[in-house]
Amino acid sequence: MMTTTHIAVGMTLAYGLVVLFPAFTPVVLGVAIVASIFPDLDVLFEHRKTLHFPVYYAVVTLPATVFAALWPSALSIGLFTFLLFAWVHSVSDIFGGGAEARPWEVESRHAVYVHFTNRWLPPDRGVRYDGSPEDLALVVAFSVPAFVLYDGPLFYLLVVNLSLSVVYTVFRKQVPDFDLS
Repeated sequence: MMTTTHIAVGMTLAYGLVVLFPAFTPVVLGVAIVASIFPDLDVLFEHRKTLHFPVYYAVVTLPATVFAALWPSALSIGLFTFLLFAWVHSVSDIFGGGAEARPWEVESRHAVYVHFTNRWLPPDRGVRYDGSPEDLALVVAFSVPAFVLYDGPLFYLLVVNLSLSVVYTVFRKQVPDFDLS
């Protein structure tokens, strides 16, 4: 899925934590946005392997949840939020296409690497590829509630996020041919 999809999902789902921990709203929202895109930083290394941990994020999120619930602080809520949204990102990539440059050609059998089992999970392809029309539909579906929930700078961040999604979707199939040299 597009990074912008992960941001829209993160901002909408983060509202539940804002309701639970209103005193930590800035921490929750800031960390949710960062954590929603964090796993994709591994595009600089081995994409969907280096920073995607669908099992390990889940395992460490459980004690972080207890820690945040029993001792709420900016640190405990921030750690819990980070782990939760990095996990959501890692798992959601399983439902997309492969991690290759041209995922619409359906050549890769690699969606997300599971370090615990030392193997790649195959892509589900419910979202055929990042930047596909159905990926854009997800961004829209998750942006609409967020547009209602947030105002001010977060609202404008969502507008920019949705705009980038539209542009990326329009030009997605040309991206692998773009030469930076």
